[in-house]
Amino acid sequence: MRNVLYDRGIFHVRKLARPVVSVGNISVGGTGKTPFVVALGELLKQRGIAFDILSRGYGRTASGIAVVDPSGSPGQFGDEPLLLARKLQVPVIVGADRYQAGLAAEKQFSSALHLLDDGFQHRRLHRDFNIILLPADDYCGTLLPVGRLREPITALRRADAVVLPNPIEQLRFVGQVWPVRRQIELSGAGGNLIAFCGIGCPAQFFDGLKRASQKIAETVAFRDHHSYEQRDIEHLLRLKKQTGADGFITTEKDIINLGAFSAQLQPLQSAGLRMELESPEQAITGMLKTLEQRSGCRF
Repeated sequence: MRNVLYDRGIFHVRKLARPVVSVGNISVGGTGKTPFVVALGELLKQRGIAFDILSRGYGRTASGIAVVDPSGSPGQFGDEPLLLARKLQVPVIVGADRYQAGLAAEKQFSSALHLLDDGFQHRRLHRDFNIILLPADDYCGTLLPVGRLREPITALRRADAVVLPNPIEQLRFVGQVWPVRRQIELSGAGGNLIAFCGIGCPAQFFDGLKRASQKIAETVAFRDHHSYEQRDIEHLLRLKKQTGADGFITTEKDIINLGAFSAQLQPLQSAGLRMELESPEQAITGMLKTLEQRSGCRF
């Protein structure tokens, strides 16, 4: 019903002065949105296009609009905005009202466009290009509360590009389709490790480590955006002793949420998910062409 009211213009949509590119999905949990925003941001930087990122800042304890300080904490800004700010070194603005965050960005920075992180359902803000990440499970999924889908598969009609980590032959989509490769990047020398994480789909992380030939002594899954406490660290240390593991491995996002606790889990390795478009130049050229047609801006 909410989507119908937006489609019919009954609910008001606010528009920023500069184009907005939304990256999102139609399900709850992790589909790789943050690594994809990093990949898209790197392509924009290669083109010399200045951009900022607008994010809700999920999990932050602070309120209001704020520009992320890369040296800050998850409580101030949220773990994913911090990760984006550190990896891309571009302005990241957090706030529940993404329109106000965008106004603040346009007042303070000279970005040519905004990337809207996890924004597909945030329809109050006008966007000029919609990107959806669609894992194979979502195509055959069911709606909440039975399944993981926030919206039915027909919501793809609002998308300008669908990112497919896995081939989906039966997908009928008339817009741009962007095949993408996912690769786990390991930071350390390996060993027999305790793997732990607090992300949307922990099984994907653990399976990715195994595909990368990483030896795993034990796995531990916390809730998404988990804020670590001393008892969690003690539990992990007990597991290390019980299994005879050589150390620990976790995600880049969890490294941020661990903060000073990382010192107690040495040796601690991080694993990052890297996403690479199979045809990056074709994808970015098509997106920029559409943005120019819709917004009148030149890139």
